[in-house]
Amino acid sequence: MREGKDPLPPLYTAQDAIDTMEIFEAANYDEIVEIDPNIHVRFNDAGHMLGSAIIELWVDENGKRTKAVFTGDLGNNDIPLLSSPTMMDSADYLVMESTYGSRLHMRNDDKASMFLNIVSETLDKGGTVVIPSFAVGRTQEILYELNSLKEKKDDEKFIKEYKTLMQAPVYVDSPLAISATEIFRENANLFDEETQALIQSGDNPLEFPGLQFTKTADESKALNEKDESSIIISASGMCEVGRIKHHLKHHLWDPNSTILFVGYQAQGTLGRKLVEGEKKVKIFGEEIAVNARIEYIEGYSGHADQEWLLNFIYSFITKPKHIFLVHGEQEGQEVLKEKILETVNIPVTIPDYGQTYTLDEELTMEQTIKPVSTGIIERRDILEKMRLLKEELEDMETIIKEEYLTQEATDTSIHLLKLRLNEIEEQIVKIVEKS
Repeated sequence: MREGKDPLPPLYTAQDAIDTMEIFEAANYDEIVEIDPNIHVRFNDAGHMLGSAIIELWVDENGKRTKAVFTGDLGNNDIPLLSSPTMMDSADYLVMESTYGSRLHMRNDDKASMFLNIVSETLDKGGTVVIPSFAVGRTQEILYELNSLKEKKDDEKFIKEYKTLMQAPVYVDSPLAISATEIFRENANLFDEETQALIQSGDNPLEFPGLQFTKTADESKALNEKDESSIIISASGMCEVGRIKHHLKHHLWDPNSTILFVGYQAQGTLGRKLVEGEKKVKIFGEEIAVNARIEYIEGYSGHADQEWLLNFIYSFITKPKHIFLVHGEQEGQEVLKEKILETVNIPVTIPDYGQTYTLDEELTMEQTIKPVSTGIIERRDILEKMRLLKEELEDMETIIKEEYLTQEATDTSIHLLKLRLNEIEEQIVKIVEKS
């Protein structure tokens, strides 16, 4: 439209998306579903998040039955609330995730103690604990941990730390996390036996004194205006979008506060930069000094670590003929591949983009989609940089509208904003010249 052309109609509308719900069918765990007489599937609890599934697939072809198992995201074996991943007894072929193929998680007791120490030390200093959390899964696990810490120990140090924790307000500041928590409450039948027993005894692990949910944007903003120590759990878990960025802006510079990461941080994300020790970061176009304490408790990840990925393979009574490793960074995949070859001696393939494998004795592979060329990758990098610059400009526009137009801005802050705009302009010019 800016070019004077007729607008292109959208590929689909919001109503189209809503209408697709009519063709969804619910499937229970552990029930064999017939797709057609020659194809059957069964969904098994993957223990990664509520409703996640490992899929068994049976295909009858030319008088022969072949079975493949797709793990999807495999859960950690000791995630509170959720059941452990279902172990499989047989498969001809296994397609398995490898997110933590080269790493081991901290065990539950250790992470609970570490969690309590970090939180209580921060609250004692008058700081705020900001927890960037994924809306589904990790948020509910943290609420469970906060509720259940009282059962862990009874020594004097623990009692003092626990008392400090329970006196602090805990805010869940994410509309999606709030909705997801309600869904968890409504599907308690999928919890593990220990959690169900707790609920039946009247101790709901997703409810405790001091827990508050902030639904509106105004309620979220008000959290950063309160003069109190608190715990703020907010999405997104990798700090890329959402309300968490506002909380980071208000607390990263504060040496009394702590940013506590409890989930996987992908390369290139703001969360990964903070975990790796970045001393200055840009949020909403403003450079923020990282003075807050940065902690990472890896054991809260929803993914199985190397030990449990291997245990999943060991559990097969009839071992797969071949394993495909997907969904992981290259280093993790290579390390896990070597471990599998070393321990069970099953052939392993790490597929490349666009490769199709025929599951026969020869395991025939063809490149059905052209590999991504260097030129395409470079263009994607340029588009990604443009996207980030666009987001930063939108964030800066929000700041100007919400802050600079509603209160007196200092000459220094306005000058800094102008300098940053000049930097962005120079970057855009360089990208255009390069392309």
